Amino acid sequence: MNPTTTTDREQWLAQRLALLAREKELSRLGDELAEARRALPWVRMDKRYLFDTPEGPRELAELFDGHSQLLVQHFMLGPDWEQGCKSCSYMADHTDGMLAHLAARDVSFVAISRAPLAKIERFRRRMGWNFRWVSSHGSDFNRDFGVSFTPAEVAAQSMHYNFAQQPFANDEMPGVSVFAKNDAGEVFHTYSTYGRGVEVMMGTYRLLDLTPRGRHEDGLDDTMGWVRHHDRYESAPAAKAGGSCCGSRA
Repeated sequence: MNPTTTTDREQWLAQRLALLAREKELSRLGDELAEARRALPWVRMDKRYLFDTPEGPRELAELFDGHSQLLVQHFMLGPDWEQGCKSCSYMADHTDGMLAHLAARDVSFVAISRAPLAKIERFRRRMGWNFRWVSSHGSDFNRDFGVSFTPAEVAAQSMHYNFAQQPFANDEMPGVSVFAKNDAGEVFHTYSTYGRGVEVMMGTYRLLDLTPRGRHEDGLDDTMGWVRHHDRYESAPAAKAGGSCCGSRA
């Protein structure tokens, strides 16, 4: 890898300070967006959902684990899938280290997939993850939150995803949803994000964005085609095109 341009330290510092001003502007905008996100109205969850967990059947309110806020990763692992989505796994690889810090701010985390619990547990053990992961198999949860689609929708290449009608070839797509519980135990939906919004869980991307090559995804037909399950990098060559089950540009 060779530099595109070179300069002396004084010129570099001048350009770095100009970039810093833009970075600070972006940080302030991010703070404003976070405030607006918190100001969104809540939607009461009147529909009952039952999840299969290692501790037995649990309702949504029981997934809060003593906290008043719940983060849900809509993890792409369908009932007939042999393994979880590589991109969702890339997201999940960042999770375990955050759990104690989230709990310290009154937030629980759970991944939810449509696959049966036994299949989820096999894959979770393979990947070495410790976060809670439950099954929504047999419920409408994934469909109601816009991350699972019917065979007819897949065949027609038309599904309502990321708040718009779009063409995708998968029956599962990624997302992150947030829920809150009041003192009376009532559960509310407060926020969901899809498409590139799920990059909020991809801390590796934030670090890659600091490097000279960045994400190094230009020219790939599928921007996340390079991603592997973390136990497959040594045995699998880097992809030039395709290979991920959900692109990051949706």
